[in-house]
This record gives sequence, C-alpha cells and structure tokens, in this order.
Amino acid sequence: MPTIEQRVTAVVPSLVEEAVTAPSMHNAQPWKFVHRPGTRLLSLYGDPDRALPIGDPDNRNLHIGCGAALLNLRVAAAHRGWNTVARLLPDRRDPWRLADVVLEESETTDHLLADLHPAVRLRHTSRSPFSDEAAAPEILDELSTAALLEGARLVVPGVWHADAVLDLVHDAELFESANDAMRAEIATWTRTGRAGEGPDTDGIPSYAFGPRQHDVTAPVRDFDVPRGSRDRASTNFEERPQIALLGTETDLPADWLRAGQAMERVLLQATLDGLATSVISQPLEWPELRHLTRDPNSRMGFVQMIIRFGYGPSGQVTPRRQVTEVLDIA
Repeated sequence: MPTIEQRVTAVVPSLVEEAVTAPSMHNAQPWKFVHRPGTRLLSLYGDPDRALPIGDPDNRNLHIGCGAALLNLRVAAAHRGWNTVARLLPDRRDPWRLADVVLEESETTDHLLADLHPAVRLRHTSRSPFSDEAAAPEILDELSTAALLEGARLVVPGVWHADAVLDLVHDAELFESANDAMRAEIATWTRTGRAGEGPDTDGIPSYAFGPRQHDVTAPVRDFDVPRGSRDRASTNFEERPQIALLGTETDLPADWLRAGQAMERVLLQATLDGLATSVISQPLEWPELRHLTRDPNSRMGFVQMIIRFGYGPSGQVTPRRQVTEVLDIA
C-alpha cells in the first residue's frame, strides 16, 4: 500500500493543473511549484522572469495572481479529500517563496472549499458587455462572505463612489495611452498571430479581447488599442457597470497573497451564482490614483482589486502553460 507521501506525489500534478487556471495580470502566469518526493510539502514560488516591471513594479499583482493559484490549489485538494495547511512567506531569506502547502489526510475536509470546485474550470474573464440586471442582495452577501473567509473585505460601492472609481479607470487609461513603456509592456503579452510575439501558451489571445465599446462606459481594458484588429465587432456595454472593491487592512506582501486568495474565492462563488466577471487593476497600477479608489469612510485600508460582475457571456478559455513547465518534482 503506498504511503501518504507517495499518494501526495501522485496527486500533486493534478492539483497544480487546476491551480494554474487562476487569473493573473496579462495572463503572465507568474508562478512555479516545487514538490520533493517523500514529503507532503508543495511550495509555491513567484517567477521573477514573468514579472511586469512597468505595470507592477512592486510585484503586488504578481502576488495576487499567485494567491489566486494558491486558492485553486486548496479547492482542488479539498475536492479530492485532502486538507491543506498553507503558510505564507515561509522563508525570510527567499522572498520569491510565497507559500508552503502541507497536504494532510483527514476524515473531515473543508466542504466549503470543495463546493467551489465545479467553478475552477468554468471561471473565465469576460470582456463582453453585461446586462443591466442587478445581482440580488443575497448573492452580494455570499461574495462578501467569500472574501471574509480569506481575510479580506469586499465592498459594493454606492453610486457616487462607483462613479468616482469608474472615472479613475478612465484616468488610468489616459495615463497608459501616454506612457510608451507601459503600452509596450502590454503589447508583449498580447497574442494576435503576428510574427515575433511570445508563445501562445500565455498572454491575452485576440479572441479574448472582447468587442470594442461604442461608448466607453465599462471599465474593460482594451488590449487591442495599439494594433487595431480589423475583425473585432463593436457594441454598447452596460451603462452602469456593477463593481466591487476588494481590500485589506494593511498593504504588505502577505496581504497581497491573502487578497489573491480572496479574489479567486469571490470569482469562483460568483461563477457558481451565474455571474460573469472580470477584474480591473488599471487605476491600482498608478500610485497617484490607487489611494483615490478607497472610500475614506470605509474601514478598508487598501484596495487590492476591483471586480466587475453581471449577467452576460462568461468569457472564453485562455491558454495556460503545461504542468511540466510550472512544476518541478525533484
């Protein structure tokens, strides 16, 4: 009969395969996993070669993306009857070692996590227009609870605050259009089939750009601005986008990892509730705009991500690297 360590080694590839379905900034997939046979430990590392020095100079979004992958890993493990004990930033000497996860067998697993499993492969970023139908209050309560379970807060802003945040998104787009380095970095992570682009296993493919907006009302980043694909349709987006702010009390790397786990838990729950979602980071990429996204009357110290949600197309599957590229078993 195989030992528990042997069973861990056998299950690790399938856990990582589902972990990496998580969203990341520009689909850069900035993660690496390391497992040593004979142990029950799986370590998550950030990949500095996939950092975004212009749009994410402090690697905050990198940590959030890796946190999302960590949440998916925990969900996948719970679905298979394993408990996970995660320790964030376990090695002070190695800031790229973001988490250690120990897998444990138990008669009782986290069923709240396991229940999210059907959404792991169904959740996709949607850059399409949503309907004007408002999400029910009980659904918003579920999403708020999902964030709280991961040590973060999710707030649906009032009308004036939502309008202010959307204005900041458009301000960020102006900043971006005037910054050659930022636009060049984004272009390196888009995939349109032209010669000289990066591999088709990462980045944002043209089929996931979504339609152009007739009237710029929704806070959806247009990855096609520098190039102008001729075959993209244009349409009207929702007049009043529904958004929520995800935040933490403090703003340290551990908070970014918690925010990533909370973000993914919210997105998975939203998917199960029939909502389409996309994440918004544009104003959070500019220090002079980020602090303005926060409601000064809120107990939320730092906004880590803005989530757009509503009823509409769920988005298409975007590419992921093979498990063999992101998992080291040695």
